[in-house]
Amino acid sequence: MSVAPVILAAGASRRLGEPKALVDLGGRSVIQRLVEVLGKLPAAPLVITGHHHAEIEAHAARWAPGAEVTYNPDWSEGRTSGVALAAARLPGADLLICPADVPLVSAALIDSLAAEWLRHGAPARGWLAPSVEGPPPEGRRFGHPILIGARLASEARELPADAPLRELRDRAAPLLSLATSDRAILDDLDAPEDLLALRERLEGPSRPR
Repeated sequence: MSVAPVILAAGASRRLGEPKALVDLGGRSVIQRLVEVLGKLPAAPLVITGHHHAEIEAHAARWAPGAEVTYNPDWSEGRTSGVALAAARLPGADLLICPADVPLVSAALIDSLAAEWLRHGAPARGWLAPSVEGPPPEGRRFGHPILIGARLASEARELPADAPLRELRDRAAPLLSLATSDRAILDDLDAPEDLLALRERLEGPSRPR
């Protein structure tokens, strides 16, 4: 099994007002956190950038020197274009897709995903996503990171760059899930209030002055 971690950090972060990959969470950037939790995998993380390429590349060179940073010229089309680029750069590798929007996943979750993938034989056209069970009517919800088999990942290159990633998921065989209690898989760092909520989870609510 060859699992290659891919960090998707290409968006413009217009609602947040600053690059998601570089925001501070408990004294470390999102890039630093994700590179750290992915550290047990044999392959170095591939960081797919776009709108904020120069800033992320400079930051990674200083704070995450083991990561490879690659610019996606189709970054504005969406995540499928990032997966297609990763598949082209890492042919034959299964891809562990980690969006910068989901920055607080744990190393234990990464280990569990890798173990579950191996248990199923690392299927070439497989798709594995973590899920958490919520109270009714919420029910089971799926999140990130996701594992995509090498052959399925290569099929992202056949899809339009702006195709939603679910179109690739619909091609998966088998379609797998891993139950977890880690609700960080559902995070979506998109707006200032999301960043505040993540910081409060790490540091506790800020005290009024």
